[in-house]
Amino acid sequence: MKVLFVSLGCDKNLVDSEHMLGDLMEQGFTICDDEAEADIIVVNTCSFIADAMEESIQNIIDLGQYKETGNLKGLIVTGCLAQRFTDEIIADLPEVDAIIGTNSYDELINAINKVLEKNGEKPVYKKPLTGLPKDGRRVLTTGGHFAYLKIAEGCNKRCTYCIIPYIRGDYRSVPMEQILAEAKQLVADGVKELILVAQETTVYGMDLYGKKSLPELLNKLCEIEDLKWIRILYAYPEEITDELIECMASQPKICHYIDMPIQHCNDELLRKMGRKTNKADIMNIADRLRKAMPDISLRTTLICGFPGETEEMHQELLQFIKDMKFDRLGAFAYSKEDGTVAATWDNQVDEDLKHKWQDEVMLCQKDISMSNNQNYVGRTIPVFVEGKLPEDGVFIGRTYRDTPSVDGFIFINSDTELVSGQFVDVTVTSFDEYDLIGDVAL
Repeated sequence: MKVLFVSLGCDKNLVDSEHMLGDLMEQGFTICDDEAEADIIVVNTCSFIADAMEESIQNIIDLGQYKETGNLKGLIVTGCLAQRFTDEIIADLPEVDAIIGTNSYDELINAINKVLEKNGEKPVYKKPLTGLPKDGRRVLTTGGHFAYLKIAEGCNKRCTYCIIPYIRGDYRSVPMEQILAEAKQLVADGVKELILVAQETTVYGMDLYGKKSLPELLNKLCEIEDLKWIRILYAYPEEITDELIECMASQPKICHYIDMPIQHCNDELLRKMGRKTNKADIMNIADRLRKAMPDISLRTTLICGFPGETEEMHQELLQFIKDMKFDRLGAFAYSKEDGTVAATWDNQVDEDLKHKWQDEVMLCQKDISMSNNQNYVGRTIPVFVEGKLPEDGVFIGRTYRDTPSVDGFIFINSDTELVSGQFVDVTVTSFDEYDLIGDVAL
């Protein structure tokens, strides 16, 4: 029985997909990558914003056609779209044969067996959004040299634009011993870099241990012998403590990199968003991080066109970006999501204007990125090799400043063959807007 898996959306979704793949392998299913040959197709969907929802729906429609043109016997939908729009999927997407919610991915084998019975039912598996799915085997899809380590599920924040708490539930930390066991197994299997993810990493442990336990977890992860890098994503600025900063600064395995979503800088908009910081707080946190780690790479994300945003607020944001000089920055046009508070407000921003502001933000950041990259010319830095571009005759890698899929690369000239997962020292010789170019250091 051949199963094809499509994982959409964020890295946290990808971890769920890798656990489902592990369950399939344990039960003797064959994983394939040819839609026409697949007996079962599973789509792990995203519905965080409108574009992601449309991508999920289009994938379902396109893959459903293999019931007519291929071997497809069952199409199963899981993830955020499945959790959020169960009734709509049943009513409007007849090609779907089973639905699995966000906290029920350990029901995949049961769902496949039900679908294969061909009794006309469309089973739905949606456990309450409490607890966590059972721990099990995991199949890496990232090439085997880096892996995302999901340390929690859900979110207790209630930002007015965000649907995630309603489709993922409240914050539930994964027990530390379970995380450490998974991390050790990943490293034993060849993983050199662990990337910590959750809806919010910085409040890890509050529900289980009564305190923010991310520094303790990090210190224990650093004890894993063959692990080289640890990277932290989704760190809410208001939850970054002096203890966490000291841990990052003192542990050589922890990359001097942090992903710190701030969404905006205008105090009025931040309050309306339900954020727990203001501009002064953000500047203070960034300053503390930079003083402790002068080489730290700060990444952030911004929302353009939130309800009530004015041209004056947008100009304030552009100036803030110029002043802060973030190393990495992503901007998104506000997405009006049904079920969120902000979607009910009257002062929505015109779609064209939202995207215009988004473009202006990214153009502003492009100049900053160019300037930041120029500062690396002549420096020798460790690089994690990702692979080779045969047509260009160069190797490709990442520095500590680069998270896979979202940040830049460094293109490496080398007279000797480099292999994926290898660490080499590279001297930077040139740059462009987002990437570096260099030679293997002699």
